[in-house]
Amino acid sequence: MISYLDFEKPVAALEERITQLRSVNALHDVDVASEIGRLEAKSTELLASTYASLTPWQKTQVARHPQRPHFHDYVSHAFSDFMPLGGDRLFADDLAIMGGFARLNGRRVMLIGHEKGNDTKSRIAHNFGMGKPEGYRKAIRLMELASRFGLPVVTLVDTSGAFPGIEAEERGQAEAIARSTEACLAIGVPMVAAIVGEGGSGGAVALASANRVLMMEHAVYSVISPEGCASILWRTSEKAPEAAQAMKVTAQDLKRIKVIDRIVKEPVGGAHRDPAAAARMLGQALSEEVEQLAAKSPTELISAREERFLAIGG
Repeated sequence: MISYLDFEKPVAALEERITQLRSVNALHDVDVASEIGRLEAKSTELLASTYASLTPWQKTQVARHPQRPHFHDYVSHAFSDFMPLGGDRLFADDLAIMGGFARLNGRRVMLIGHEKGNDTKSRIAHNFGMGKPEGYRKAIRLMELASRFGLPVVTLVDTSGAFPGIEAEERGQAEAIARSTEACLAIGVPMVAAIVGEGGSGGAVALASANRVLMMEHAVYSVISPEGCASILWRTSEKAPEAAQAMKVTAQDLKRIKVIDRIVKEPVGGAHRDPAAAARMLGQALSEEVEQLAAKSPTELISAREERFLAIGG
């Protein structure tokens, strides 16, 4: 069952009516096929028109949808031969940030990404995708390992931000994020990052300082959440829609100002309506970007990466 967002209520009403008609058809042998077909066409058209004109705040809601695919979903549908690697060799293994060897369209890569979980138990286990210092130090270890063996690095970013708890601060959260960002910029292999849901603050940048940065069509990427921005500027989170509009959090806005390089299409109605198709679309885009970067030397890759980020805002 799809969980409907507030702005999807007209679509939900139509799809509920379709379900009711199918039940009538099954129980009473009444021919309502033509009416079902008409309503299905109307529902599809309404869904497409709704998602073609989403506001930044609505896109934020889609990016946070509880059924949106996460790291493990993309591993299942876009990669093969995934071999997870755990631990930062310093403190612990952080399940909010996962990583390991994988194959992307037959090419061996190092895959790293945030995992939010898909139910209460897994969300708690993965800390809702909010990485701790040991998670970012694990990412550094894996990036350096990939560089040593000449493997491209692919990252899937999906976090509201790094974990802000006191234990994370005690273990050096800011330093770990800075070191992870530094590692992204320093590795001598191709690096491609994709914002697949939320890209929040330094917790996202620490895995997204890549040669190429992609975004799913309905993902968001920002220095702070719209609610956080609204709380600072207007002293109320109720102004989050206005904040989202002003912050330019959408893939379309960020492509226009050259913060990201490419937008990856999602199935009509968002990635949560067809996670397998969304993963295949992303996998194809990632494979194309890695292929384009594969011929470049380590020096060219590092130089291009630095130039890319220094040019932002210029």
